[in-house]
Amino acid sequence: MAIDPAAGRTTHTDPDLIESRDADSVTKSFAEAVVEAERIIRGAPHVKSDQDLAEGLDYLAGSIKASLHMVGAYQHEHPYFASSTGPYTKLGLDNPDTLYFHAYVRDDAEYVVTGRRGTTADLSFQVMNGDYSPTQSPDSLTAFDDRELDIAADGTFQLRFGPPKPSQGPGYVALPPGSAMLIVREVFSDWDNERPGEIRIHRADTLGTSPPPVPSDRMARRFEVAGKMLLARLRTFLAFPEWHYLKLPVNTLTEPRPTPGGLATQFSSVGHYDLDGDEVLVITAPAADSDVAPYQGFQLGSMWYISLDYINHQTSLTADQARVDADGMIRYIVSERDPGLVNWIERTGHRRGYLQFRWQRLTRDLTPADGPTAEVMPFDELPRRLPHYDRQRLAEHEWTQRIAARQAAIARRMLG
Repeated sequence: MAIDPAAGRTTHTDPDLIESRDADSVTKSFAEAVVEAERIIRGAPHVKSDQDLAEGLDYLAGSIKASLHMVGAYQHEHPYFASSTGPYTKLGLDNPDTLYFHAYVRDDAEYVVTGRRGTTADLSFQVMNGDYSPTQSPDSLTAFDDRELDIAADGTFQLRFGPPKPSQGPGYVALPPGSAMLIVREVFSDWDNERPGEIRIHRADTLGTSPPPVPSDRMARRFEVAGKMLLARLRTFLAFPEWHYLKLPVNTLTEPRPTPGGLATQFSSVGHYDLDGDEVLVITAPAADSDVAPYQGFQLGSMWYISLDYINHQTSLTADQARVDADGMIRYIVSERDPGLVNWIERTGHRRGYLQFRWQRLTRDLTPADGPTAEVMPFDELPRRLPHYDRQRLAEHEWTQRIAARQAAIARRMLG
């Protein structure tokens, strides 16, 4: 006898069927993948302390959640936008300023995307031909932002994605061969005042119909695929920094450059740091003109290649959040100790980590003059060597207010 929670009543189940299910567990492959994933976490070369391991296990928990979620979203006939990355499902040095969504598509079907533009700094679309793997990145087949949309006075818009056709017309985006995933990014610069929009997707020929029930063998396949996705996810993004970060000189940043495999109108500057407790890294970058780059953001990442806690700590800053000095420069103070300065970027116990700048919605290519410089100095020398030091100072209660504002802004995004 068993309880049917959906119906709220008692039902009778064939005991032979129960034995069959137990003998052929549909979750076995996923459970084995979770065990292997823990081995990967524990064996990561940067695990040196209990904090490293604890953060790795938390990363694993979020990755398990995300893998099951994304496998469930693998629906070509009745697609929907799934939140693929967030504060509790981190991946690939996720941007604290971005809401990420993606839907799976086929290159031989037509999809309709409708929505309402919010007030955020950027809204962008990208079509890719697959997912990341431990050996290569997927190709970006199409990328554009909402400047190419026909947005009505009330903020609504519509796009159609589908196979190339002779008279596509405005608002139609041809899906190149191999198209597999549509990614949408909505990017905040002013966390306090910008508000997200709305976005939906449906397949043109299935709207109004219902998907058939999923049989148990397909559910078993979902668990199997989720396990493979979990392992690939962890292996890929432990290898990824070796390609783009760790071969660079430590405590430096690259010149601004187009983001590899990224958006058509995004540049980035990257690096990695390694600092003693009494050292600080002062990073100086011009505050971008809003006509050139409406979005400019900087963040730290852990050796797990994910963002640090950006809700309860100031581990990132946009140009709107940072204090700009009188010479037009933003000076970020990457430090473990609290310097009492408004642009302090908290290391939160991470001696090593990643550095990342992003500029989005660009109207021109950036040059080295638009990019950052970095200098390591002793903590005690900040008052003497940091330009405009007195202008950057703030009281303890002001810092508390800044953190409270971050917590409230993330809560407004309803991310959980």
